[in-house]
Amino acid sequence: CLPANQERLASGRLVTVQFHPCAQVVMTAGHDRSVSLFQVKSFSLNPKIQSIYLESFPVYKARFSVDGEQVIATGTHHRMFFIYDMMAGSIIPIPKVRGVEERHLKNFELSPDGSFMLLVGTSGYLHLLSMKTKELISSMKVNGRCTACAFTPDSSKIYSYSKEGEVFIWDVRSRKCLHKFEDEGCLEGQCIAVSKNNQYVACGSSSGVVNLYTTDVCLKENHPKPVKAIMNLVTAATCVTFNPTTEILAVASRDTDEAVKLV
Repeated sequence: CLPANQERLASGRLVTVQFHPCAQVVMTAGHDRSVSLFQVKSFSLNPKIQSIYLESFPVYKARFSVDGEQVIATGTHHRMFFIYDMMAGSIIPIPKVRGVEERHLKNFELSPDGSFMLLVGTSGYLHLLSMKTKELISSMKVNGRCTACAFTPDSSKIYSYSKEGEVFIWDVRSRKCLHKFEDEGCLEGQCIAVSKNNQYVACGSSSGVVNLYTTDVCLKENHPKPVKAIMNLVTAATCVTFNPTTEILAVASRDTDEAVKLV
């Protein structure tokens, strides 16, 4: 296949590539301050639908909303973020979320049911926002520094992974910590994913090891044993994700070229 973004190759590093949840469209976003949408047409050229340019705003992360009507983009060193409304064709800046005292807002997750946006703050803070109003519902705090988070498929729980290698499990409705466990052998937590059937949790660390756990063990034990420790990466594991049928786990590192393994 031709490169997905053949019609408009980025001039800076790409940080996001994501397929639209319900249309044959792929989005790319990155440090060249742009978000581009392309129609996916298998082997023929993938025509560019549009590009939006966010002035002096290198993109850190961009995601489609669950209904596919919006794109949410955060910057590399800004406390504001942008919403691109694809239906109206308008770019809406969200200058500051009331109650969220953070110098930078970079990493975030969207709940699978489309109700919540979770901002990963500094000093261990997690800020839960309403997706509808983009207003703060509540803040939670973990010991240490939070590096990654993941919602369960039913959006009822949040797994938050700390730099110190601890995983905290939160109840979304009560915002209480249900349980915490230590990721075996972890020196520094980097990324986490929950499988679509809620059977597995994958934790990737700075050593390149990805530990795979079953969720029922994670909810009960403080020092669970991984079902499998994946040692194929030699640099830090910076991305873990399951395919929709929970048959394949992709593990990857951005620290070296072609460091992508499918398990």
